[in-house]
Amino acid sequence: MASKYDLVVVGSGPGGYVAAIRASQLGLKVGVIERESLGGICLNWGCIPTKALLKSANVFEYINHAADYGITVGEASVDFGGVIKRSRGVADGMSKGIQFLFRKNKIDAIMGTGKVTGKGKVEVTNADGKKETIEATSIILATGARSRELPSLPIDGKKIIGYRQAMALDKLPESMVVVGSGAIGVEFAYFYNAMGTKVTVVEYLPNIVPVEDEEVSKQLAKSFKKAGIDIMTDAEVASVDTSGKICKVKVKTAKGEQTLDAEVVLSAVGIQTNLENIGIEELGIKVDRGRVIVDDFYKTSVDGIYAIGDIVPGPALAHVASAEGIICVEKIAGQNPEPLNYGNIPGCTYCSPEIASVGMTEKAAREQGLEIKVGKFPFSASGKASAGGVKDGFVKVIFDAKYGEFLGAHMIGANVTEMIAEVVVARKLETTGHEIIKAVHPHPTMSEAVMEAAAAAYDEVIHL
Repeated sequence: MASKYDLVVVGSGPGGYVAAIRASQLGLKVGVIERESLGGICLNWGCIPTKALLKSANVFEYINHAADYGITVGEASVDFGGVIKRSRGVADGMSKGIQFLFRKNKIDAIMGTGKVTGKGKVEVTNADGKKETIEATSIILATGARSRELPSLPIDGKKIIGYRQAMALDKLPESMVVVGSGAIGVEFAYFYNAMGTKVTVVEYLPNIVPVEDEEVSKQLAKSFKKAGIDIMTDAEVASVDTSGKICKVKVKTAKGEQTLDAEVVLSAVGIQTNLENIGIEELGIKVDRGRVIVDDFYKTSVDGIYAIGDIVPGPALAHVASAEGIICVEKIAGQNPEPLNYGNIPGCTYCSPEIASVGMTEKAAREQGLEIKVGKFPFSASGKASAGGVKDGFVKVIFDAKYGEFLGAHMIGANVTEMIAEVVVARKLETTGHEIIKAVHPHPTMSEAVMEAAAAAYDEVIHL
């Protein structure tokens, strides 16, 4: 293993490992420092294993509703240990895939904790406490983030848990309070409810999934309530008493204080960046509100040091970190990459029904004083959704009334996370509403709802 590299990446999540592979493709000698498992949180404790859990919940729901499709099956039960085991197996397989990609691209994986100690120098401490110094012309910090803790919700890993513990519990809890209704919160709320846990979601803001279009938030709340999930909005957890067998969760609401009983409390109130002990303070790298300040190509305030992913401003999403990593190394390698357009980043939430969105919400467009056309197509009018028994939800699109610019799209329903890419590409290519309408979409598909919603915006919709 070399000790002198063109590039050293600290962290091997979807920002770090993608940056490393692209750098190798461009001819750089690359080393990646990782303190835990290749693939970082996303592959090992985030995006991938959670989707495996959600698929198990999906299959269980299908079996329980088999009679709706004319199929008779015996009574199904959950082998919770088996569900967790499958999820961990999927994560392990993906991590091994990264090992293969590193070998293929001649990237050195350096296991240990990295800390930048000076210009072109990274100190690596391995599991035994042994230290070595690695030299590199350029260094990328891609150290990611972890669960944020609230003073009223100190995570103990047993009764008050974060997302990591939620993915590997020993047994299925009878009841759970999920605090926070962002993507992590609602995905776990759906999973545990589908598995048979009594779930209550507590959200501080007026709507669940608060970053989404308000109509999407309302539809998800309706679908969740129909599935038996209790939802408390405009509510704040004041304290949790974990002294007894059951947690006593004190929740402040507009109507006064309420106490909820739960076997487990899941804290899903966002993330905190991993900036500690990586050399930020010692080197004087500029930070603002817990994020490293970078330029359009991810250079920090210190020459030769770059930062990408959750630790820089912007959405904390795997695909954003990957895009940032590619742009960053292309710039380091002397190419001329285009800066990332943060206004065209898709967001996906994999509960059931799924949520996907990109661009402006209707509220944001109106607040900007734009004259807009809004089209909405419900899946209740979709032949494919009816055939599949998944009629909850809709596609909503927003266009600039004057120029036809595709300002945003907001979807809730089955498989919408697979559909949103059409809008991302359309917006990238500056496609107008009329061009979407005139682009022939296959029938019957869920995706033709995008065309139908665009037609609805221009009073040309056929199937409504």
